[in-house]
Amino acid sequence: MSDDCIFCKIVRGEIPCKKVYEDEDLLAFHDIHPQAPVHFMVIPKRHIASLADATPEDAPLLGKLFAKLGELARSQGLTDGFRTLVNTGRIGRQEVYHLHVHVVGGPEPLGPMLPRK
Repeated sequence: MSDDCIFCKIVRGEIPCKKVYEDEDLLAFHDIHPQAPVHFMVIPKRHIASLADATPEDAPLLGKLFAKLGELARSQGLTDGFRTLVNTGRIGRQEVYHLHVHVVGGPEPLGPMLPRK
């Protein structure tokens, strides 16, 4: 874990969160600035700065994370679909450098992912 990473501090219990799920490898919690009626994030407890920093050794952990998303989305009422988003690096507008997957959705269809030109 990283001493100054806000998500590592959440994993350690130093900063509170509204948990959706937790096990030995993963933590899911609601976003403090939701962009949809349902908006939570799933993170590995082990610090990986970004998707660009993931290695082949991380594959089992990332597989577990992505395999859990459907169950977690359904547990939050997203039974008719949802969007997953992983921002990576400066160009990808990553704000917290701890790998995290946003899960967003609600009763109405979401808008386009990126503006069409």
